[in-house]
Amino acid sequence: MIEQLEQLGLKPQEVGVVVVDHGSRREESNSLLLEVAAMFQRVSSLPIVEPAHMELAEPTIAQAFSQCVEKGAKLIVVFPYFLAPGRHWSLDIPALSAKAAQSHPGVRYLVAAPLGLDELMAQIMMKRIRVCLEHTLHDGAACAICSESGGCEMHEC
Repeated sequence: MIEQLEQLGLKPQEVGVVVVDHGSRREESNSLLLEVAAMFQRVSSLPIVEPAHMELAEPTIAQAFSQCVEKGAKLIVVFPYFLAPGRHWSLDIPALSAKAAQSHPGVRYLVAAPLGLDELMAQIMMKRIRVCLEHTLHDGAACAICSESGGCEMHEC
């Protein structure tokens, strides 16, 4: 990812990424975003990555935006960790991002598209289905989601 930013004429140490989910009253859901942001930072090698919740929990978009600026970001990419475009992506997150940016004159920001359609998503779906079937049919190991929540189990009608 660093090389890709450099090819665009950007300094990676000046680009912040805010990974945004909806936010939840369930702490397990909010904690998962922390893991997603940490994994993205590890895989991308970007120095400035912050999690944020659109509502219901902290850190907020404004808090994450400020953290990025404090760490040296001059360009912030707000990435909606959503599967599909919808009102949150087209209205709510841009409005919250614009409000957060008002406190940081001179900092540019972009609200990126959500995950959407990509063949990699189908591969991830197949991987998850296989693990859940192995877990329920052959006593295989549970995925990280199921191991924490008691997760998937086979039902019969």
